[in-house]
Amino acid sequence: MKISSSAFVFAIIVFSGVYSPCVWGQSGDGSLIPAPVSLTAEPGVFQISRSTKVYSSAAFRPLALQFLHMSGLADGGAGKIAKGSVLPATGIWFIKSGEPIPGDTEGYRLHIRADRIEIRSASLSGARYGMESLWQLMLLHPGAPLSCADILDRPRFHYRGLMLDVSRNFYPVSFVKELLDLMALYKMNTLHWHLTDGPGWRLEIKKYPLLTRYTAWRTHGAWKDWWNNGRRYREQGDPMAYGGYYTQDQAKEVVAYAAARGITVIPEIEMPGHSDEVTAAYPSLSCSGRPYTNSELCLGNDSTFTFLEDVLGEVMQLFPSTYIHVGGDEAGTESWKHCSKCQERIRREGLRNETELQSYGIRRIEKFLNAHGRKLLGWDEILEGGLAPAATVMSWRGESGGVKAARMDHDVVMTPGSYCYFDHYQADPSTQPEAIGGYLPLKTVYSYEPVPAELETSKQQHILGAQANLWTEYIPTTDQTRPNI
Repeated sequence: MKISSSAFVFAIIVFSGVYSPCVWGQSGDGSLIPAPVSLTAEPGVFQISRSTKVYSSAAFRPLALQFLHMSGLADGGAGKIAKGSVLPATGIWFIKSGEPIPGDTEGYRLHIRADRIEIRSASLSGARYGMESLWQLMLLHPGAPLSCADILDRPRFHYRGLMLDVSRNFYPVSFVKELLDLMALYKMNTLHWHLTDGPGWRLEIKKYPLLTRYTAWRTHGAWKDWWNNGRRYREQGDPMAYGGYYTQDQAKEVVAYAAARGITVIPEIEMPGHSDEVTAAYPSLSCSGRPYTNSELCLGNDSTFTFLEDVLGEVMQLFPSTYIHVGGDEAGTESWKHCSKCQERIRREGLRNETELQSYGIRRIEKFLNAHGRKLLGWDEILEGGLAPAATVMSWRGESGGVKAARMDHDVVMTPGSYCYFDHYQADPSTQPEAIGGYLPLKTVYSYEPVPAELETSKQQHILGAQANLWTEYIPTTDQTRPNI
């Protein structure tokens, strides 16, 4: 498998787990990413050919059929139901059994023997991870025999994520599916889909058609050109417009495609800042009441919360994820300081300042999400002014926000910029496409430990995992990001 140096692939390989290549066999038959918990080399090899049959316990039959499809193996014997403990002399078996690693239902055992290959797990997700390990080895050595080994593995963290920003640059559904395939290969289980931001609103909302008829399209294709030339939008159909959006049917399609690969899609609907596109389409939701004036939503206006609840209501119909990401980062407060509605809200609610006004807005949205059985996820700015009661925090401005939230018994996803922002340069800038800045070489990312050293042992269970973030200001086309496998 030849892998390009694209930012997408870089992020996926690193954040699938701590990298430690495992090589076994006399000729060094391969390495798995992430490294398994244990690998014991055994004598012999197993040759997979198009005539190799695949068998499965009933619970794993859909997975076995998926493996047949992705590997191109003949389907003779596919989906047969395992009975008893006697296995055929040769073939590949998906077997539902007890926990290969006690206490971990997502663990798996991949046993490559001279006569057959067995993938054992107590759960569908564990069996899928075993399948992806086998598929990695097949891709690494196409057509070659696989060295025998007994592999035990389990995920270290529950959350293994990648964020894709499609607001700065829009990517088609076909590319998102390619990304999901690659995420699955490396056992990542969460796609954080950054769907809305100033450069473009990317999800169809039926109750507010201007979001996609108008502010999903902008005057310049290159983000930098748009940013430096007035930051204006165009009507859909304008021959000079750049942009696009996902219909609700397309969003459902992506969610289903991801789910079939063990991946949850978490949508992000940015609020209250980074909302230039909302206030341009619906200026009454801004403090000034005028388009192209405010980037923040007016939190003194009840219509703002009506809008947000309407939007989130449609979003929750499309995305079954437990979490809904609400952004919450980098909101300016200047417009709130000079807005009579916002100042009245501050007075009436007994708030001390505009920072607490933002916290009020986040708490109000959390109540709405909780009432619908969902949880709020936001960038670490949501800590300022008082954290919403059950919110989960993404710590991006270093680790301090994550440590603070965990000590308050809130769950945390670690994603500090110095380790996890893959829009930075990854090598000598003179050899790379233009990036936003910074320098993040591979060795730095591999050195990252998601559990902060200063966090007390009793609070470490709140660190759910880590996430790689790919902001796309300087990634205009899929040619720059598509993996070469």
